[in-house]
Amino acid sequence: MPLHAIKGLIFDYGGTIDTASVHWSEVLWQGYQHVAVPVSKEQFREAYVHGERTLAKYPLIRPEHNFLDLLRIKVDIEIRYLVDQGWLPNVQCSMFNVQCSMVNAIARFCYDYVLKVLETSRPVLLRLSERYPMVLVSNFYGNIHTILADFQLPFFREVIESAVVGVRKPDPRIFQMGVDALGLQPHEVAVIGDSYDKDIVPAKSIGCQTIWFKGIGWNNEQPDGTAADVIIDHFTALEAIFTT
Repeated sequence: MPLHAIKGLIFDYGGTIDTASVHWSEVLWQGYQHVAVPVSKEQFREAYVHGERTLAKYPLIRPEHNFLDLLRIKVDIEIRYLVDQGWLPNVQCSMFNVQCSMVNAIARFCYDYVLKVLETSRPVLLRLSERYPMVLVSNFYGNIHTILADFQLPFFREVIESAVVGVRKPDPRIFQMGVDALGLQPHEVAVIGDSYDKDIVPAKSIGCQTIWFKGIGWNNEQPDGTAADVIIDHFTALEAIFTT
């Protein structure tokens, strides 16, 4: 169904703006393949989950860390887990060891992947920000402001970051915070995100209009999409929606 009388936009960050709706596990797996890390995808996925849980539990990411710093820390945790499980020979990596060539190579691959995606998404965000007030709502580690500065994305009136506000998606309250930051009613706001379960469903539950950036998710299951008002498969499709 079409969107109606939109006055403000809420964007997700990870997976939406930075990877063109490719789940971050898939981007990292491409990095592992690029470096020819000798592990299976199942082993990698277990290491990925371990890494995410570790970063959620311990404040290893500091506000001043840029995205390359973050990637090095994240990949280092994964690689050490693979070594500890006996799935990978000991590569002598220690936490945030910039001398570890495997960690650096994977992190650099993923960083460059984002830079390439941003060549498309950044100008779209710029043009949309000239027409609408925009807020970012993200499950992130406490350094999203450094990330936005690093990638030259100064387009958001306010940033609602889970590690800072203490609420994580899919809790609808984090989207209500975004709506409140815009000073609008939920039905006047369009939420754009790549995760159907974490972005679209909770945003719809509070009355927002929703745009699902459908791509490559964590698993092969495909939701029915009924909570999405619009489904897109490319970031540039947003311009046709909001500038016509």
